[in-house]
Amino acid sequence: MTHHWDLIIIGGSAAGVAAALTSGRSLRRTLVIDAGAPRNRYAAHMHNVVGFDGKEPVEFVAAGRVEAQAYGVEFVSGTVTRLAESEGGMEVTFSTDSGAVTHRVRRVLLATGAVDVLPEIPGIEQHWGSGALHCPYCHGYEVAHKRLGVIATSPMSDHQAKLLTQWTSDLTWFTQGGEWEAMERLRAHGVSIVPEPVTELVGEPGSLTAVRTTGGEYPVDAVFVGTTLRLDLGFAKELNLATTQTPMGEALEVNQMGQTSHPLVYAAGNVCNPGAIVSVAAGAGSQAAAVVNAMLVEEDMG
Repeated sequence: MTHHWDLIIIGGSAAGVAAALTSGRSLRRTLVIDAGAPRNRYAAHMHNVVGFDGKEPVEFVAAGRVEAQAYGVEFVSGTVTRLAESEGGMEVTFSTDSGAVTHRVRRVLLATGAVDVLPEIPGIEQHWGSGALHCPYCHGYEVAHKRLGVIATSPMSDHQAKLLTQWTSDLTWFTQGGEWEAMERLRAHGVSIVPEPVTELVGEPGSLTAVRTTGGEYPVDAVFVGTTLRLDLGFAKELNLATTQTPMGEALEVNQMGQTSHPLVYAAGNVCNPGAIVSVAAGAGSQAAAVVNAMLVEEDMG
């Protein structure tokens, strides 16, 4: 069965539910397709989100969904398999427990987030989101004044190390043998520099105790690690959407209005802004939905 929508939002986390709320309040026929795998699902709590600080990420999404549904927005659990042009609009094909279906729509908003590709360090997966962290603003307060480490894995690693001097005076930077711009400044600031390669994170799941290198073992309570972000947009390959490389990985290119290289496709959240925290992603989703509504108004007025 084919339905016709004003806006289909692919992704139902922070950016997606915020966009849905704005679109619903604009009286737009809106559908959200959510695969249920948000980037922050490994985190027990989220922070810097006014009204939701310290709460589980699912609480924010659930509240946003209820609010959007009150304005007529529909949600469906499914995985998008194809996004293509169709007679001046778009066609979105997705699979659900009941099978595959294709819907026609005037505009599409991608709020699919991104996938964290973890460095190949034994033990990191079992500690990801608890003892192995990525964002000082998201997790720094909870581990403040403890023994912290930074493992150099990305171009953002020296930035992480500099930031974390705000949260602790007991910081070890595992540079993995690399030469970094901030190394001497951090050493002068009291940061311990360990050049030997990291071989393992030590401790039971949820209880990190040390970082093991080829030269020894260093006690830590938490480590910060930069990941590489990967976009999961194979369903949109026919559109050849433009992307750009950032220090955190690949991101969709968008203009100031959130429009991608395809005029009918918009994006918000980590899919186009890898560093966006929940509140930033939500704001971008709301803004993109407002732009979509404005474009549709112009289109309808001829």
